[in-house]
Amino acid sequence: MNDDNFFNRVFEVVILIPYGRVTSYGAIAKYLGAGGSARMVGWALNTANRSFVPIPAHRVVNRNGLLSGKRHFGGPDVMRQLLESEGIVFEGDQIVNFGKVFWDPSLELE
Repeated sequence: MNDDNFFNRVFEVVILIPYGRVTSYGAIAKYLGAGGSARMVGWALNTANRSFVPIPAHRVVNRNGLLSGKRHFGGPDVMRQLLESEGIVFEGDQIVNFGKVFWDPSLELE
């Protein structure tokens, strides 16, 4: 699989995540038919700031609702602040009611 093509496919999914919702790296990988490639989704999102189109990468968290990618947002609290501005509630770095705000592309886009 061509990395550039995979990265673009990741971006196409992430752009569709609704305001106030989150998904996981693994859910995106599974939707794209690359179930074991959650880490590669993360690598793609690390390059999202180079895109000409805004990519809401802050809406992608780990499978437990933790902000595992927060260091890539220009400061340790930026990712959380962006999500809080969308109404996401936290306890520490854990999203409260993760199941309620979780958006599964395999269910929502099929």
